Amino acid sequence: MSATPGSVHELEVKAAVPDPALLRRHIVESGAEPGFRGFMEDRLFDRDGTLKGRDEVLRVRTWRPDGAPAQAQLAWKGPTRRSPEGFKLREELEFPVEGDGSAPAHLLAALGYGVTRAIDRFVEVYRVHGAEVRLEWYPRMDVLVEVEGTAAAIEAALGVTGLPRATFEPEPLAEFVRRYEARTGELAVLALVDLKEGRPLWERR
Repeated sequence: MSATPGSVHELEVKAAVPDPALLRRHIVESGAEPGFRGFMEDRLFDRDGTLKGRDEVLRVRTWRPDGAPAQAQLAWKGPTRRSPEGFKLREELEFPVEGDGSAPAHLLAALGYGVTRAIDRFVEVYRVHGAEVRLEWYPRMDVLVEVEGTAAAIEAALGVTGLPRATFEPEPLAEFVRRYEARTGELAVLALVDLKEGRPLWERR
């Protein structure tokens, strides 16, 4: 969870996780530094599809840690590219916001932007060999792990996850949703409000 405003070029890869407890054990035994643990809520904004048409993202992210006040971030992400090493690459501008994210949501609404997508997940964040490793549980979908950092730090972190290197890909979340639905025949649920029956996956983690 970054708290420093400014522009960065974000490198990342994701993978589906068949055994989150085993992956956690591998990274903890490697000397990982535990970080945030709690709920991460994303609200994506657009105005008449303008940003989507440019492959850009305008997002308010709210972090709700266990037993602590919420923190929020306002972020813009540029078009998705691939780095020379084959990682997902996006320019990102991110700023910390006081409180739970309601203030930037009101500001964006006043500018004519509305929420076009909600994503809710329970996450555990670790610092591993200079990279950020984030385990993500959605209401109903595969558990994912996202690894972000420099190219060298990402490769070092991937080496301790216990997952085959080939399972990590620079694909967007939508691709993991598509694969889940094709494999299971069920619709993935990314927002808690859309879970009409059953318990969210994080309650069974």
